[in-house]
Amino acid sequence: MKDILIVTGGSNGLGKAIVEYALNRNIMICNLDKEVSTINNENYKEFIGDISDEQFVEQYIKEISELGNIKYLINNAGEPSFKLPAEYTKDDIEKCFKGLQGMILCSANTLRIKNEQDLKIVNIMSSAALRGNKQESVYCATKWGEKGYTESLKVAYKGTSVKIIGVYPGGINTEFYKNSRDYVTKEKQSTFMNPNEVAKIICDNIFSSLNLNVADIIIERN
Repeated sequence: MKDILIVTGGSNGLGKAIVEYALNRNIMICNLDKEVSTINNENYKEFIGDISDEQFVEQYIKEISELGNIKYLINNAGEPSFKLPAEYTKDDIEKCFKGLQGMILCSANTLRIKNEQDLKIVNIMSSAALRGNKQESVYCATKWGEKGYTESLKVAYKGTSVKIIGVYPGGINTEFYKNSRDYVTKEKQSTFMNPNEVAKIICDNIFSSLNLNVADIIIERN
């Protein structure tokens, strides 16, 4: 039975870079995303939908579990909204919090399917989970919530075969900022980190055969 890596938000950006890097390993990769990707590989499957939709997550986590042994879950999906504090609306708040909802739903469903055993959960957040930012108040609130959830999982599964890793990358040069050009220009984005290099750091730690677990990965640009 082949080991399976589940990635959320694996069709673009850092998520896609992680999928492409992980395809070098002898595992099956299942991507949960609302967008179709351009990836074509016999060890890759995608499931299109909203990860904040409980029915979608429950259905496809179960389906994926029937394909092999779910060994890894990378919660990567999320959407930003970069505005000054007084400019935020309910729609902005709901968009930002979908990532947190998806992280919880995917983790909980995968933990149940795996009987809370032999699983590595990797929660990719942001440096926004480590500090406040003037034009990221709601985005930071979401990421701080994700950090709280990640830290709580660590406590809940300490000493078990369930391992939790929190990842906190700074700015990455992807289309993540395409709808926020008043905040992050293309020129500024070009100075951000290469997604393939960030993916390598994350995957090398996830798939390490060493008898240890890296609990947190903070990745900052030079």
